[in-house]
Amino acid sequence: MRHRHFLKLFCAGAVAFSALAGPALANPVVLFDLNSGKILEHQDAFKRWYPASLSKLMTAYVTFRAIAAGEVRLDSPIKVTKHSAAEPPSKMGFKPGSVMRLDNALKMMLVKSANDIAMAVGENVGGSQAAFAERMNAEAVRLGMNGTHFVNPNGLYSPDQYTTARDLAVLVTAIRREFPQYAPWFSIEGLAVGKKAIPNYNLLIGRYPGADGMKTGFVCPSGFNMIGSATRNGRTLVAVVLGEKSAITRAEAAAKLLDQGFDTPAAGSATIATLAPYGDTISPNDMRDEICKKKAPAEQSEAPPVVAKNVPKSPYQEKLDHVPTLVAVGLGGATGPTPMAMLAQGGEEYADVPIPTWRPDRPAPGAGPTVAGSAAQGDQPVKVAN
Repeated sequence: MRHRHFLKLFCAGAVAFSALAGPALANPVVLFDLNSGKILEHQDAFKRWYPASLSKLMTAYVTFRAIAAGEVRLDSPIKVTKHSAAEPPSKMGFKPGSVMRLDNALKMMLVKSANDIAMAVGENVGGSQAAFAERMNAEAVRLGMNGTHFVNPNGLYSPDQYTTARDLAVLVTAIRREFPQYAPWFSIEGLAVGKKAIPNYNLLIGRYPGADGMKTGFVCPSGFNMIGSATRNGRTLVAVVLGEKSAITRAEAAAKLLDQGFDTPAAGSATIATLAPYGDTISPNDMRDEICKKKAPAEQSEAPPVVAKNVPKSPYQEKLDHVPTLVAVGLGGATGPTPMAMLAQGGEEYADVPIPTWRPDRPAPGAGPTVAGSAAQGDQPVKVAN
């Protein structure tokens, strides 16, 4: 009788669900089917975590919504401010006053994970960092991302910028379902900025069969975060992995989850929308000591570490087995209208499109080199040597 009672309590209070066989996971993860929303694996899905550059997915989403609302266009000018130019790496390094097209800015933000460009996008589309963060938080509440709060568009560390693996899954679902026209941007193998080739920090792209997105992130307190997606035979799976120890292990962890998911038929009824909160949802996680006090500076980067020739490599450290297709981006070519929020800052015109309102049934939420860009416009794939 006691044994039966114990089993009942254990099942009712379990903090992880798994439709896949395998060893216990060590950090927050969510693996789910994008089309159905069904969860194939999760652990600590509601654990508060620092998103780092995964924040840029919300920056992209807010911007996509602004484009759809007519506030800004893909060819609108994004001006680098003194504030955005001063953001620390990873960055493009354009000087204050430099101007680029919005679509080029978004590609640099998503592929290079450029903090200066993300801030410039936020300031131009929102009018200021604070105003854009308000829009990020309003969207988070509207989507039901109840464990998330933003203060900046690029993910640089702040104790008040946090999320959860489950909330990130909600965001990815919104991006991919609402704005499929931008899906190719998340699978770009690299960028060409003048003569400079910049590879994607997502090491699954071009290496993992079917990989088609989405984003990586790193700051010392967060560890190495990653959202990796892949599509095979019409089935798209997404793996959210937080707090890994290196750029390589996060890619390996995401690939392993995706492998298991593709080998397993969709099962169970839990979805991203129906998964009930569990575990500690308040205490923030901080990996600063583990990640940055115990690692050499070269390992404290989104870029994969260089490995000696005689040391076995992970498949995600190997060069691509093909000549990568790079998309040309850079300065210039911004012939579209100035973002309405920037016009409003100058007192010339005011945007009449309101920011999203909170749903009444939801609670309110508490180093790269300097390069001289080309005048690229839109998608311009080019081939360069790997």
